Amino acid sequence: MRKTLTLTAAGLFAASAASAQLGKQQGLVEPNVAADTTLQKLPNLNAAAIEALKSAKPLLSIVTVDSILGTKGLTKAQRTDLYGKMFVHVDVNRGSDAELMLIPGMDAKKLAAVKAGRPWKSFAQFNTEVGKASSPAEATRIEQYVFIPIGLNTFTNEIMDTFASIGVGTSRWKREFNEYRPWKTQEQFDREIGKYVRGNPTEVKRLWRYVIIDQ
Repeated sequence: MRKTLTLTAAGLFAASAASAQLGKQQGLVEPNVAADTTLQKLPNLNAAAIEALKSAKPLLSIVTVDSILGTKGLTKAQRTDLYGKMFVHVDVNRGSDAELMLIPGMDAKKLAAVKAGRPWKSFAQFNTEVGKASSPAEATRIEQYVFIPIGLNTFTNEIMDTFASIGVGTSRWKREFNEYRPWKTQEQFDREIGKYVRGNPTEVKRLWRYVIIDQ
């Protein structure tokens, strides 16, 4: 009986890992949803930079963040140090070279491996293939900086749960994303989801970057 329970638990863990579409997090702060008190504790992030980031929300790309921080006096080395603690996640299938290269430790060989595997379907696949260009541990470290887009017409609650820490996989968005299936256009998404964020209309733009309309 104990052996059966152990095997069942292992199977559930494997299923959960396979459904993850936000890379397994290791404490990265997402600046769009972080509290001021959290941002104030991060390395090299001064008050002027924090205010500039807040004013620019939604921060839709780490390239935008990098530009803002540069204008606020953070050197490239300071920004790279900060990105070990704070980052705007990159779409692993659609992200630009500029975005991916801002991931600390990314180089041309790893970038080529990331792009060669597109479109990525799972992080198990990602870790195997990118690990060949670096190491399994390095692939796991890079994973925390990226996400696989959510298929609006096919997502499961387990997939959405992996996005909960950044305010995308909440019970509210699980419910609303599911209610309007089948999704057909971005205009439909903007209209229907916009109803729920009238007090913060730019939130629709942030949510949109995490999804795709699949068939």
